[in-house]
Amino acid sequence: MGCCTGRCSLICLCALQLVSALERQIFDFLGFQWAPILGNFLHIIVVILGLFGTIQYRPRYIMVYTVWTALWVTWNVFIICFYLEVGGLSKDTDLMTFNISVHRSWWREHGPGCVRRVLPPSAHGMMDDYTYVSVTGCIVDFQYLEVIHSAVQILLSLVGFVYACYVISISMEEEDTFDFIGGLDTHSYYQDHVELKPVKPVEISNDIEPEMRLLNLT
Repeated sequence: MGCCTGRCSLICLCALQLVSALERQIFDFLGFQWAPILGNFLHIIVVILGLFGTIQYRPRYIMVYTVWTALWVTWNVFIICFYLEVGGLSKDTDLMTFNISVHRSWWREHGPGCVRRVLPPSAHGMMDDYTYVSVTGCIVDFQYLEVIHSAVQILLSLVGFVYACYVISISMEEEDTFDFIGGLDTHSYYQDHVELKPVKPVEISNDIEPEMRLLNLT
């Protein structure tokens, strides 16, 4: 019952992680955040692998999920430090886009309550098609929304890590029980009883001999 409860809980957590990662992937695509897009893609693959391993009783797949969970927590801690500008990091840099574009988080212009206005520059000597984007009235700043997303990922990953370790330990105990109690001992017990039973020689009845003689004559 305990193993079933742990497996069911891990299956639900993997499903919840999968939904949250897909939601985050959509908004990262809208903001052209290539580094988070790559991380989310790998996370989705490993979560599916962990889900498959939990359903099919594959402890090795769950081990891969466990190792990735620790790396995923580290990555999300880095994202939190990036948006909160901890340790010299700056959210205004192009680090999340691999320095190939100037896009920012989608939540920067489309957060709750945000009013987006496109304004032409007032300075002379600039191109006419160049515009500025003004965002006002945001209820929650975009960096805090990104921090909340990362914090949710960290929470789910930590709980998933605990349940994954529990399911792996239960699976290992079941394998040891089968090998040393239900496997080898039962096999040796069967062999001992087979060896104790002698094989009786087959005796040919006298009634069969005339029939055999008739066959030889023919």
